[in-house]
Amino acid sequence: QNPKTSAIVKQLVAEGNNGELQKYFGSRMEFGTAGLRAAMGAGISHMNDLTIIQTTQGFCRYLEKNFSDLKKRGVVIGFDARAHHSSGGSSKRFARLAANTFISQGVPVYLFSDITPTPFVPYTVTHLKLCAGIMVTASHNPKQDNGYKVYWENGAQIISPHDKGISQAIEENQEPWAQAWDDKLIDSSLLLHDPYATVNKEYFKDIQKQCFHRNINKETNLKFVHTSVHGVGHKFVQLAFKAFDLSPPFAVPEQKDPDPEFPTVKYPNPEEGKGVLTLSFALAEKDGAKIILANDPDADRLAVAEKQESGEWKVFSGNELGALLGWWIFTCWKNHNRDTRAIKDVYMLSSTVSSKILRAIALKEGFHFEETLTGFKWMGNRAKQLMDQGKAVLFAFEEAIGYMCCPAVLDKDGVSAAAITAEMASFLATRNLSLSQQLKAVYDEYGFHITKASYFICHDPKVIQQLFDNLRNFDGKNTYPKSCGRFKVSGIRDLTTGYDSSQPDQKAILPTSKSSQMITFTFANGGVATMRTSGTEPKIKYYSELCAPPGNSDVEQLKKELDELVNALEKHFFQPEKNNLQRKTE
Repeated sequence: QNPKTSAIVKQLVAEGNNGELQKYFGSRMEFGTAGLRAAMGAGISHMNDLTIIQTTQGFCRYLEKNFSDLKKRGVVIGFDARAHHSSGGSSKRFARLAANTFISQGVPVYLFSDITPTPFVPYTVTHLKLCAGIMVTASHNPKQDNGYKVYWENGAQIISPHDKGISQAIEENQEPWAQAWDDKLIDSSLLLHDPYATVNKEYFKDIQKQCFHRNINKETNLKFVHTSVHGVGHKFVQLAFKAFDLSPPFAVPEQKDPDPEFPTVKYPNPEEGKGVLTLSFALAEKDGAKIILANDPDADRLAVAEKQESGEWKVFSGNELGALLGWWIFTCWKNHNRDTRAIKDVYMLSSTVSSKILRAIALKEGFHFEETLTGFKWMGNRAKQLMDQGKAVLFAFEEAIGYMCCPAVLDKDGVSAAAITAEMASFLATRNLSLSQQLKAVYDEYGFHITKASYFICHDPKVIQQLFDNLRNFDGKNTYPKSCGRFKVSGIRDLTTGYDSSQPDQKAILPTSKSSQMITFTFANGGVATMRTSGTEPKIKYYSELCAPPGNSDVEQLKKELDELVNALEKHFFQPEKNNLQRKTE
Protein backbone atom coordinates (compact mmCIF):
# COMPACT_ATOMS: atom_id res chain seq x y z
CA GLN A 1 0.00 0.00 0.00
CA ASN A 2 2.97 2.33 -0.23
CA PRO A 3 2.11 4.58 -3.20
CA LYS A 4 5.76 5.03 -4.23
CA THR A 5 6.81 1.36 -4.40
CA SER A 6 3.43 0.47 -5.87
CA ALA A 7 3.91 3.05 -8.66
CA ILE A 8 7.42 1.72 -9.42
CA VAL A 9 6.07 -1.81 -9.93
CA LYS A 10 3.06 -0.69 -12.01
CA GLN A 11 5.38 1.31 -14.25
CA LEU A 12 7.60 -1.75 -14.84
CA VAL A 13 4.57 -3.91 -15.61
CA ALA A 14 3.27 -1.30 -18.07
CA GLU A 15 6.68 -1.23 -19.80
CA GLY A 16 6.84 -5.04 -19.82
CA ASN A 17 10.26 -4.77 -18.17
CA ASN A 18 10.62 -8.39 -17.13
CA GLY A 19 14.33 -8.12 -16.37
CA GLU A 20 13.79 -5.53 -13.63
CA LEU A 21 10.68 -7.29 -12.31
CA GLN A 22 12.74 -10.48 -12.02
CA LYS A 23 15.30 -8.53 -9.94
CA TYR A 24 12.57 -7.16 -7.66
CA PHE A 25 10.50 -10.32 -7.26
CA GLY A 26 12.80 -13.22 -8.27
CA SER A 27 13.89 -14.06 -4.74
CA ARG A 28 13.07 -12.90 -1.24
CA MET A 29 15.73 -11.27 0.95
CA GLU A 30 17.30 -13.93 3.10
CA PHE A 31 16.91 -13.54 6.84
CA GLY A 32 20.20 -14.61 8.45
CA THR A 33 21.91 -14.20 11.81
CA ALA A 34 22.67 -10.60 10.77
CA GLY A 35 18.93 -10.14 10.13
CA LEU A 36 18.27 -8.40 6.83
CA ARG A 37 20.47 -6.11 4.76
CA ALA A 38 19.48 -4.94 1.27
CA ALA A 39 18.75 -1.88 -0.84
CA MET A 40 15.52 0.02 -0.18
CA GLY A 41 13.05 -0.23 -3.05
CA ALA A 42 10.12 -2.18 -4.43
CA GLY A 43 9.67 -5.96 -4.44
CA ILE A 44 10.44 -8.83 -2.08
CA SER A 45 14.20 -8.59 -2.70
CA HIS A 46 14.30 -5.10 -1.18
CA MET A 47 13.68 -3.32 2.10
CA ASN A 48 10.26 -1.67 1.97
CA ASP A 49 7.04 -1.31 3.99
CA LEU A 50 5.72 -4.71 2.94
CA THR A 51 8.90 -6.71 3.57
CA ILE A 52 9.28 -5.01 6.97
CA ILE A 53 5.68 -5.92 7.89
CA GLN A 54 6.20 -9.53 6.74
CA THR A 55 9.53 -9.86 8.58
CA THR A 56 8.10 -8.46 11.80
CA GLN A 57 5.00 -10.66 11.61
CA GLY A 58 7.28 -13.71 11.35
CA PHE A 59 9.53 -12.48 14.16
CA CYS A 60 6.51 -11.76 16.39
CA ARG A 61 5.09 -15.26 15.89
CA TYR A 62 8.50 -16.80 16.56
CA LEU A 63 8.85 -14.84 19.82
CA GLU A 64 5.32 -15.83 20.89
CA LYS A 65 6.39 -19.46 20.47
CA ASN A 66 9.56 -18.94 22.54
CA PHE A 67 8.36 -16.63 25.34
CA SER A 68 5.19 -17.22 27.35
CA ASP A 69 5.68 -13.77 28.95
CA LEU A 70 6.22 -11.81 25.71
CA LYS A 71 3.08 -9.73 26.36
CA LYS A 72 4.42 -8.75 29.75
CA ARG A 73 8.06 -8.02 28.85
CA GLY A 74 7.92 -6.72 25.27
CA VAL A 75 10.58 -5.67 22.76
CA VAL A 76 12.70 -2.60 21.99
CA ILE A 77 13.01 -0.98 18.54
CA GLY A 78 15.61 1.61 17.49
CA PHE A 79 16.44 3.25 14.17
CA ASP A 80 19.13 5.32 12.47
CA ALA A 81 18.70 8.28 10.08
CA ARG A 82 18.60 6.47 6.72
CA ALA A 83 15.95 7.44 4.18
CA HIS A 84 15.32 6.69 0.52
CA HIS A 85 13.29 9.35 -1.24
CA SER A 86 12.33 7.45 -4.40
CA SER A 87 10.75 4.47 -2.57
CA GLY A 88 9.50 6.37 0.49
CA GLY A 89 11.44 4.02 2.78
CA SER A 90 13.22 5.25 5.91
CA SER A 91 14.55 3.68 9.09
CA LYS A 92 12.03 5.61 11.16
CA ARG A 93 9.11 4.52 8.96
CA PHE A 94 10.24 0.88 9.13
CA ALA A 95 10.65 1.06 12.91
CA ARG A 96 7.12 2.44 13.32
CA LEU A 97 5.64 -0.30 11.08
CA ALA A 98 7.50 -2.94 13.11
CA ALA A 99 6.17 -1.40 16.35
CA ASN A 100 2.65 -1.41 14.93
CA THR A 101 2.93 -5.13 14.12
CA PHE A 102 3.85 -6.05 17.71
CA ILE A 103 1.35 -3.70 19.31
CA SER A 104 -1.47 -5.14 17.17
CA GLN A 105 -0.76 -8.49 18.90
CA GLY A 106 -0.78 -7.01 22.41
CA VAL A 107 3.03 -6.90 22.78
CA PRO A 108 4.51 -3.86 24.58
CA VAL A 109 7.00 -1.94 22.44
CA TYR A 110 9.78 0.32 23.68
CA LEU A 111 10.22 2.44 20.54
CA PHE A 112 12.91 5.12 20.67
CA SER A 113 11.35 8.47 19.77
CA ASP A 114 14.51 9.63 17.98
CA ILE A 115 17.59 8.22 16.26
CA THR A 116 20.01 6.27 18.47
CA PRO A 117 23.31 4.42 18.12
CA THR A 118 22.92 0.68 17.50
CA PRO A 119 24.46 -0.27 20.92
CA PHE A 120 21.49 1.38 22.67
CA VAL A 121 19.22 -1.46 21.50
CA PRO A 122 21.17 -4.38 23.06
CA TYR A 123 21.72 -2.18 26.13
CA THR A 124 17.95 -1.66 26.47
CA VAL A 125 17.19 -5.36 26.03
CA THR A 126 19.46 -6.16 28.98
CA HIS A 127 18.60 -3.12 31.08
CA LEU A 128 14.81 -3.52 30.84
CA LYS A 129 14.92 -7.37 30.69
CA LEU A 130 13.01 -7.49 27.39
CA CYS A 131 12.49 -10.51 25.14
CA ALA A 132 14.15 -9.07 22.04
CA GLY A 133 15.43 -6.00 20.24
CA ILE A 134 15.34 -4.71 16.66
CA MET A 135 17.63 -2.06 15.22
CA VAL A 136 16.73 -0.64 11.81
CA THR A 137 20.09 0.30 10.29
CA ALA A 138 22.45 -0.60 7.45
CA SER A 139 25.42 0.57 9.49
CA HIS A 140 28.17 1.73 7.06
CA ASN A 141 26.64 0.33 3.85
CA PRO A 142 26.01 2.59 0.82
CA LYS A 143 23.17 5.13 1.18
CA GLN A 144 20.51 3.16 -0.70
CA ASP A 145 20.73 0.22 1.74
CA ASN A 146 18.90 -0.49 4.95
CA GLY A 147 18.88 -3.34 7.44
CA TYR A 148 17.01 -5.05 10.27
CA LYS A 149 19.23 -6.32 13.05
CA VAL A 150 17.86 -8.61 15.75
CA TYR A 151 18.89 -9.18 19.39
CA TRP A 152 17.74 -12.01 21.67
CA GLU A 153 16.76 -11.70 25.34
CA ASN A 154 20.39 -12.16 26.42
CA GLY A 155 21.28 -8.81 24.81
CA ALA A 156 23.41 -10.39 22.07
CA GLN A 157 22.68 -10.73 18.34
CA ILE A 158 20.87 -13.90 17.38
CA ILE A 159 22.79 -17.00 16.34
CA SER A 160 21.55 -20.20 14.72
CA PRO A 161 19.00 -21.82 14.97
CA HIS A 162 17.00 -18.62 15.65
CA ASP A 163 17.71 -17.25 12.16
CA LYS A 164 16.20 -20.36 10.57
CA GLY A 165 13.21 -20.33 12.93
CA ILE A 166 12.49 -16.66 12.21
CA SER A 167 13.01 -17.18 8.47
CA GLN A 168 10.46 -19.99 8.44
CA ALA A 169 7.98 -17.93 10.47
CA ILE A 170 8.32 -15.07 7.93
CA GLU A 171 7.46 -17.51 5.12
CA GLU A 172 4.34 -18.54 7.08
CA ASN A 173 3.13 -14.97 7.78
CA GLN A 174 3.32 -13.09 4.52
CA GLU A 175 -0.24 -11.79 4.26
CA PRO A 176 -0.26 -8.44 6.14
CA TRP A 177 -2.49 -8.55 9.19
CA ALA A 178 -5.45 -6.21 9.61
CA GLN A 179 -4.29 -2.58 10.09
CA ALA A 180 -0.67 -3.60 9.41
CA TRP A 181 -0.11 -0.49 7.27
CA ASP A 182 -1.63 2.03 9.67
CA ASP A 183 1.28 2.98 11.89
CA LYS A 184 -0.61 6.00 13.31
CA LEU A 185 -2.49 3.55 15.54
CA ILE A 186 0.55 3.16 17.80
CA ASP A 187 0.52 6.82 18.89
CA SER A 188 -2.59 6.36 21.02
CA SER A 189 -1.68 2.86 22.29
CA LEU A 190 -0.94 2.23 25.96
CA LEU A 191 1.50 -0.49 24.84
CA LEU A 192 3.86 2.10 23.30
CA HIS A 193 6.70 3.29 25.56
CA ASP A 194 9.61 5.62 24.80
CA PRO A 195 12.86 4.48 26.48
CA TYR A 196 14.87 7.45 25.11
CA ALA A 197 15.21 9.55 28.29
CA THR A 198 15.77 6.59 30.64
CA VAL A 199 18.34 4.88 28.44
CA ASN A 200 20.20 8.12 27.74
CA LYS A 201 20.59 8.61 31.49
CA GLU A 202 21.35 4.99 32.47
CA TYR A 203 23.72 4.15 29.61
CA PHE A 204 26.02 7.11 30.35
CA LYS A 205 25.92 6.22 34.05
CA ASP A 206 26.90 2.60 33.25
CA ILE A 207 29.84 3.42 30.97
CA GLN A 208 31.35 5.55 33.75
CA LYS A 209 32.33 2.28 35.44
CA GLN A 210 35.02 2.20 32.72
CA CYS A 211 36.29 5.70 33.65
CA PHE A 212 39.40 5.44 35.84
CA HIS A 213 41.21 8.77 35.46
CA ARG A 214 38.65 11.54 35.91
CA ASN A 215 41.20 14.03 37.28
CA ILE A 216 43.47 13.58 34.27
CA ASN A 217 40.45 13.88 31.93
CA LYS A 218 39.44 17.20 33.54
CA GLU A 219 42.88 18.72 33.07
CA THR A 220 44.18 17.26 29.81
CA ASN A 221 45.34 19.69 27.11
CA LEU A 222 44.93 17.02 24.45
CA LYS A 223 42.43 18.04 21.78
CA PHE A 224 40.21 15.63 19.86
CA VAL A 225 38.23 15.84 16.63
CA HIS A 226 35.12 13.69 16.21
CA THR A 227 33.17 12.84 13.09
CA SER A 228 29.93 10.90 12.94
CA VAL A 229 30.13 10.68 9.10
CA HIS A 230 26.55 12.02 8.64
CA GLY A 231 25.22 9.37 11.03
CA VAL A 232 23.78 9.30 14.54
CA GLY A 233 26.93 9.52 16.67
CA HIS A 234 27.50 13.26 17.27
CA LYS A 235 25.24 13.94 20.23
CA PHE A 236 26.05 10.64 21.96
CA VAL A 237 29.84 10.96 21.75
CA GLN A 238 29.55 14.50 23.13
CA LEU A 239 27.57 13.04 26.07
CA ALA A 240 30.10 10.21 26.54
CA PHE A 241 32.95 12.75 26.78
CA LYS A 242 30.90 14.70 29.32
CA ALA A 243 30.30 11.49 31.34
CA PHE A 244 34.10 11.04 31.49
CA ASP A 245 34.70 14.72 32.40
CA LEU A 246 36.54 15.28 29.12
CA SER A 247 36.20 18.56 27.21
CA PRO A 248 33.94 18.01 24.20
CA PRO A 249 35.69 17.00 20.98
CA PHE A 250 35.59 19.37 17.99
CA ALA A 251 32.87 18.08 15.69
CA VAL A 252 33.41 18.12 11.91
CA PRO A 253 30.64 20.63 11.03
CA GLU A 254 29.91 19.27 7.53
CA GLN A 255 29.40 15.74 8.88
CA LYS A 256 27.96 16.14 12.39
CA ASP A 257 24.25 16.24 11.47
CA PRO A 258 22.52 13.09 10.20
CA ASP A 259 22.12 13.14 6.41
CA PRO A 260 20.89 10.03 4.54
CA GLU A 261 22.66 11.26 1.38
CA PHE A 262 26.14 11.08 3.03
CA PRO A 263 27.14 13.96 0.71
CA THR A 264 30.83 14.35 1.66
CA VAL A 265 31.98 10.72 1.36
CA LYS A 266 31.98 8.06 -1.34
CA TYR A 267 31.32 5.31 1.24
CA PRO A 268 30.21 6.21 4.79
CA ASN A 269 32.66 3.66 6.20
CA PRO A 270 35.65 4.78 8.32
CA GLU A 271 37.26 1.40 7.59
CA GLU A 272 37.83 2.49 4.00
CA GLY A 273 40.86 4.59 4.97
CA LYS A 274 41.84 8.21 4.71
CA GLY A 275 39.19 9.29 2.16
CA VAL A 276 36.46 9.30 4.81
CA LEU A 277 38.67 11.35 7.16
CA THR A 278 39.70 14.19 4.79
CA LEU A 279 37.48 16.79 6.51
CA SER A 280 38.56 15.53 9.95
CA PHE A 281 42.24 16.03 9.08
CA ALA A 282 41.51 19.60 7.92
CA LEU A 283 39.61 20.48 11.13
CA ALA A 284 42.31 18.89 13.31
CA GLU A 285 45.02 20.94 11.60
CA LYS A 286 42.95 24.13 12.07
CA ASP A 287 42.17 23.52 15.76
CA GLY A 288 45.48 21.93 16.76
CA ALA A 289 43.94 18.52 17.58
CA LYS A 290 46.24 15.50 17.77
CA ILE A 291 43.65 12.73 17.66
CA ILE A 292 40.67 11.99 15.41
CA LEU A 293 37.81 9.71 16.47
CA ALA A 294 35.45 8.58 13.70
CA ASN A 295 32.25 6.58 14.11
CA ASP A 296 30.44 4.78 11.33
CA PRO A 297 26.87 6.04 10.71
CA ASP A 298 25.20 3.86 13.39
CA ALA A 299 28.05 4.53 15.87
CA ASP A 300 28.86 0.92 16.69
CA ARG A 301 32.35 1.10 15.14
CA LEU A 302 35.27 3.44 15.84
CA ALA A 303 38.28 4.48 13.76
CA VAL A 304 41.15 6.44 15.33
CA ALA A 305 43.89 8.53 13.73
CA GLU A 306 46.82 10.31 15.40
CA LYS A 307 49.13 13.04 14.16
CA GLN A 308 52.74 11.82 14.16
CA GLU A 309 55.89 13.84 14.90
CA SER A 310 56.52 13.95 11.14
CA GLY A 311 53.23 15.80 10.61
CA GLU A 312 51.72 12.75 8.88
CA TRP A 313 48.50 11.17 10.15
CA LYS A 314 48.49 7.52 11.18
CA VAL A 315 45.13 5.75 10.91
CA PHE A 316 45.21 2.80 13.30
CA SER A 317 43.99 -0.54 12.00
CA GLY A 318 41.30 -2.35 13.98
CA ASN A 319 43.96 -4.78 15.19
CA GLU A 320 46.25 -1.98 16.39
CA LEU A 321 43.47 -0.24 18.30
CA GLY A 322 42.40 -3.65 19.65
CA ALA A 323 45.95 -4.12 20.98
CA LEU A 324 45.92 -0.67 22.63
CA LEU A 325 42.47 -1.02 24.18
CA GLY A 326 43.21 -4.57 25.36
CA TRP A 327 46.42 -3.37 27.04
CA TRP A 328 44.66 -0.34 28.54
CA ILE A 329 41.57 -2.11 29.87
CA PHE A 330 43.67 -4.87 31.43
CA THR A 331 46.05 -2.31 32.99
CA CYS A 332 43.10 -0.41 34.51
CA TRP A 333 41.62 -3.68 35.80
CA LYS A 334 44.96 -4.74 37.31
CA ASN A 335 45.44 -1.39 39.08
CA HIS A 336 41.98 -1.63 40.65
CA ASN A 337 42.10 -5.32 41.62
CA ARG A 338 44.76 -5.96 44.18
CA ASP A 339 43.57 -9.56 44.73
CA THR A 340 45.85 -11.49 42.37
CA ARG A 341 43.62 -14.58 42.54
CA ALA A 342 40.82 -12.73 40.72
CA ILE A 343 42.76 -12.98 37.44
CA LYS A 344 41.73 -16.63 36.98
CA ASP A 345 38.18 -15.39 36.25
CA VAL A 346 39.18 -12.69 33.75
CA TYR A 347 38.55 -13.16 30.01
CA MET A 348 39.13 -11.34 26.75
CA LEU A 349 37.75 -12.41 23.36
CA SER A 350 38.44 -11.73 19.72
CA SER A 351 37.26 -13.21 16.45
CA THR A 352 39.28 -15.78 14.55
CA VAL A 353 40.22 -13.33 11.76
CA SER A 354 41.48 -10.70 14.21
CA SER A 355 45.02 -10.31 15.54
CA LYS A 356 46.14 -12.75 18.21
CA ILE A 357 47.72 -9.95 20.27
CA LEU A 358 45.22 -10.52 23.12
CA ARG A 359 46.35 -14.16 23.28
CA ALA A 360 49.95 -12.99 23.74
CA ILE A 361 48.95 -10.52 26.48
CA ALA A 362 46.80 -13.18 28.21
CA LEU A 363 49.63 -15.74 28.17
CA LYS A 364 52.06 -13.34 29.82
CA GLU A 365 49.62 -11.78 32.31
CA GLY A 366 47.73 -14.92 33.28
CA PHE A 367 44.14 -14.22 32.22
CA HIS A 368 42.04 -16.22 29.73
CA PHE A 369 41.76 -15.53 26.02
CA GLU A 370 39.24 -17.17 23.69
CA GLU A 371 38.67 -16.80 19.99
CA THR A 372 35.25 -17.07 18.37
CA LEU A 373 33.91 -17.18 14.85
CA THR A 374 33.81 -13.89 12.94
CA GLY A 375 31.29 -11.34 14.14
CA PHE A 376 30.07 -9.88 17.39
CA LYS A 377 27.08 -12.22 17.50
CA TRP A 378 29.56 -14.93 18.55
CA MET A 379 31.54 -12.77 20.95
CA GLY A 380 28.38 -11.30 22.53
CA ASN A 381 26.82 -14.72 23.12
CA ARG A 382 30.06 -16.20 24.46
CA ALA A 383 30.61 -13.20 26.74
CA LYS A 384 27.11 -13.65 28.17
CA GLN A 385 27.75 -17.36 28.84
CA LEU A 386 30.98 -16.51 30.66
CA MET A 387 29.37 -13.69 32.65
CA ASP A 388 26.56 -16.03 33.70
CA GLN A 389 29.30 -18.33 35.10
CA GLY A 390 30.60 -15.46 37.23
CA LYS A 391 33.52 -14.58 34.93
CA ALA A 392 34.62 -11.02 34.10
CA VAL A 393 34.76 -10.35 30.35
CA LEU A 394 36.83 -7.18 30.18
CA PHE A 395 37.08 -6.68 26.44
CA ALA A 396 36.26 -8.16 23.03
CA PHE A 397 37.20 -6.87 19.60
CA GLU A 398 37.33 -7.65 15.91
CA GLU A 399 39.59 -6.24 13.26
CA ALA A 400 36.67 -4.51 11.48
CA ILE A 401 37.07 -1.63 14.03
CA GLY A 402 34.51 -3.12 16.46
CA TYR A 403 35.14 -2.94 20.24
CA MET A 404 33.15 -4.10 23.25
CA CYS A 405 34.74 -2.25 26.16
CA CYS A 406 31.84 -2.26 28.58
CA PRO A 407 29.92 -5.34 29.81
CA ALA A 408 26.62 -3.40 29.80
CA VAL A 409 26.55 -3.76 25.97
CA LEU A 410 27.11 -7.24 24.50
CA ASP A 411 27.91 -5.90 21.05
CA LYS A 412 30.41 -3.54 19.49
CA ASP A 413 29.96 0.01 20.75
CA GLY A 414 31.69 2.99 19.15
CA VAL A 415 30.34 5.48 21.70
CA SER A 416 31.90 4.03 24.86
CA ALA A 417 35.02 3.08 22.85
CA ALA A 418 35.47 6.75 21.81
CA ALA A 419 35.42 7.99 25.41
CA ILE A 420 37.69 5.18 26.66
CA THR A 421 40.19 5.82 23.83
CA ALA A 422 40.19 9.54 24.70
CA GLU A 423 40.89 8.74 28.38
CA MET A 424 43.69 6.36 27.39
CA ALA A 425 45.27 9.03 25.15
CA SER A 426 44.92 11.66 27.90
CA PHE A 427 46.60 9.36 30.42
CA LEU A 428 49.45 8.54 28.02
CA ALA A 429 49.96 12.27 27.35
CA THR A 430 50.77 12.76 31.06
CA ARG A 431 53.65 10.29 30.50
CA ASN A 432 54.66 12.12 27.28
CA LEU A 433 53.62 9.12 25.21
CA SER A 434 51.55 9.06 22.04
CA LEU A 435 49.20 6.21 21.09
CA SER A 436 51.74 5.13 18.42
CA GLN A 437 54.57 5.01 20.96
CA GLN A 438 52.44 3.00 23.38
CA LEU A 439 51.48 0.59 20.60
CA LYS A 440 55.17 -0.04 19.97
CA ALA A 441 55.67 -0.58 23.72
CA VAL A 442 52.85 -3.17 23.72
CA TYR A 443 54.49 -5.01 20.81
CA ASP A 444 57.93 -4.79 22.45
CA GLU A 445 56.54 -6.40 25.59
CA TYR A 446 54.23 -9.04 24.09
CA GLY A 447 55.73 -9.64 20.64
CA PHE A 448 55.13 -7.93 17.31
CA HIS A 449 51.87 -8.84 15.57
CA ILE A 450 51.91 -7.51 12.02
CA THR A 451 48.60 -7.76 10.18
CA LYS A 452 47.34 -7.00 6.72
CA ALA A 453 43.77 -7.33 5.50
CA SER A 454 41.93 -6.41 2.34
CA TYR A 455 39.25 -7.69 -0.02
CA PHE A 456 38.19 -8.28 -3.61
CA ILE A 457 34.73 -7.39 -4.90
CA CYS A 458 32.88 -10.11 -6.78
CA HIS A 459 29.21 -9.90 -7.74
CA ASP A 460 28.99 -13.44 -9.13
CA PRO A 461 28.29 -16.10 -6.46
CA LYS A 462 29.28 -18.85 -8.95
CA VAL A 463 32.79 -17.40 -9.31
CA ILE A 464 33.16 -17.24 -5.52
CA GLN A 465 32.01 -20.84 -5.17
CA GLN A 466 34.42 -21.96 -7.91
CA LEU A 467 37.34 -20.12 -6.29
CA PHE A 468 36.83 -21.91 -2.97
CA ASP A 469 36.13 -25.26 -4.69
CA ASN A 470 39.49 -24.91 -6.46
CA LEU A 471 41.24 -24.42 -3.10
CA ARG A 472 39.61 -27.61 -1.78
CA ASN A 473 40.64 -29.59 -4.86
CA PHE A 474 43.98 -27.94 -5.55
CA ASP A 475 46.15 -30.94 -6.48
CA GLY A 476 43.41 -33.38 -7.41
CA LYS A 477 40.18 -34.12 -5.57
CA ASN A 478 39.92 -33.22 -1.85
CA THR A 479 43.46 -31.88 -1.59
CA TYR A 480 44.29 -28.43 -0.26
CA PRO A 481 47.35 -26.45 -1.43
CA LYS A 482 50.67 -27.58 0.06
CA SER A 483 52.30 -24.25 -0.69
CA CYS A 484 51.50 -20.72 -1.81
CA GLY A 485 54.34 -19.51 -4.02
CA ARG A 486 57.49 -19.94 -1.90
CA PHE A 487 55.51 -20.27 1.34
CA LYS A 488 54.94 -23.78 2.65
CA VAL A 489 51.48 -24.49 4.09
CA SER A 490 51.70 -26.26 7.47
CA GLY A 491 48.02 -26.34 8.48
CA ILE A 492 44.50 -25.92 7.09
CA ARG A 493 41.24 -25.19 8.84
CA ASP A 494 38.09 -25.07 6.71
CA LEU A 495 35.08 -23.83 8.69
CA THR A 496 32.76 -24.40 5.74
CA THR A 497 33.36 -28.15 5.71
CA GLY A 498 34.53 -28.60 9.33
CA TYR A 499 38.03 -29.88 8.43
CA ASP A 500 41.03 -28.98 10.62
CA SER A 501 44.40 -30.64 9.88
CA SER A 502 45.79 -29.69 13.31
CA GLN A 503 43.21 -31.66 15.32
CA PRO A 504 43.81 -35.38 16.06
CA ASP A 505 40.43 -36.30 14.51
CA GLN A 506 40.79 -33.59 11.83
CA LYS A 507 37.50 -32.00 12.95
CA ALA A 508 37.35 -28.25 13.61
CA ILE A 509 36.52 -27.12 17.16
CA LEU A 510 34.81 -23.85 16.18
CA PRO A 511 31.26 -24.18 14.77
CA THR A 512 31.07 -24.68 11.02
CA SER A 513 28.68 -23.10 8.54
CA LYS A 514 28.03 -24.51 5.08
CA SER A 515 26.34 -21.27 4.00
CA SER A 516 29.53 -19.17 4.15
CA GLN A 517 33.03 -19.76 2.87
CA MET A 518 36.00 -19.62 5.24
CA ILE A 519 39.43 -21.27 5.01
CA THR A 520 42.44 -20.52 7.23
CA PHE A 521 45.97 -21.40 6.11
CA THR A 522 48.87 -21.63 8.58
CA PHE A 523 52.33 -21.30 7.06
CA ALA A 524 55.67 -22.75 8.10
CA ASN A 525 57.08 -19.24 8.68
CA GLY A 526 54.49 -18.57 11.44
CA GLY A 527 52.14 -16.64 9.16
CA VAL A 528 48.37 -17.18 9.18
CA ALA A 529 45.93 -16.17 6.43
CA THR A 530 42.16 -16.52 6.30
CA MET A 531 39.97 -16.14 3.22
CA ARG A 532 36.24 -15.70 3.75
CA THR A 533 33.09 -14.36 2.15
CA SER A 534 31.24 -11.40 3.66
CA GLY A 535 27.76 -11.91 5.11
CA THR A 536 26.55 -8.44 4.10
CA GLU A 537 28.54 -7.36 1.02
CA PRO A 538 29.70 -8.85 -2.32
CA LYS A 539 33.27 -9.27 -1.08
CA ILE A 540 35.86 -12.01 -0.62
CA LYS A 541 37.97 -10.83 2.31
CA TYR A 542 41.38 -11.91 3.47
CA TYR A 543 43.18 -11.42 6.76
CA SER A 544 46.84 -12.20 7.37
CA GLU A 545 49.13 -12.00 10.36
CA LEU A 546 52.75 -12.69 11.23
CA CYS A 547 53.51 -13.01 14.96
CA ALA A 548 56.97 -12.78 16.45
CA PRO A 549 57.97 -13.68 20.02
CA PRO A 550 58.94 -10.76 22.32
CA GLY A 551 62.47 -9.58 21.61
CA ASN A 552 62.30 -9.94 17.81
CA SER A 553 62.47 -6.28 16.93
CA ASP A 554 63.20 -6.43 13.19
CA VAL A 555 59.78 -5.04 12.29
CA GLU A 556 60.72 -4.04 8.76
CA GLN A 557 61.80 -7.60 7.96
CA LEU A 558 58.51 -8.94 9.38
CA LYS A 559 56.51 -6.44 7.30
CA LYS A 560 58.44 -7.37 4.15
CA GLU A 561 57.83 -11.08 4.79
CA LEU A 562 54.08 -10.48 5.32
CA ASP A 563 53.84 -8.33 2.16
CA GLU A 564 55.39 -11.15 0.16
CA LEU A 565 53.03 -13.69 1.71
CA VAL A 566 50.00 -11.52 0.87
CA ASN A 567 51.21 -11.02 -2.73
CA ALA A 568 51.54 -14.80 -3.08
CA LEU A 569 48.08 -15.31 -1.59
CA GLU A 570 46.52 -12.89 -4.08
CA LYS A 571 48.42 -14.32 -7.05
CA HIS A 572 48.00 -18.06 -6.39
CA PHE A 573 44.77 -18.39 -4.36
CA PHE A 574 42.62 -15.45 -5.51
CA GLN A 575 43.85 -15.26 -9.13
CA PRO A 576 42.13 -11.87 -9.63
CA GLU A 577 42.71 -11.65 -13.41
CA LYS A 578 41.43 -15.14 -14.12
CA ASN A 579 38.40 -14.70 -11.81
CA ASN A 580 37.73 -11.10 -12.87
CA LEU A 581 37.87 -9.81 -9.28
CA GLN A 582 37.84 -6.11 -8.52
CA ARG A 583 40.48 -4.91 -6.06
CA LYS A 584 39.77 -2.69 -3.07
CA THR A 585 40.64 0.88 -4.04
CA GLU A 586 41.51 3.65 -1.61
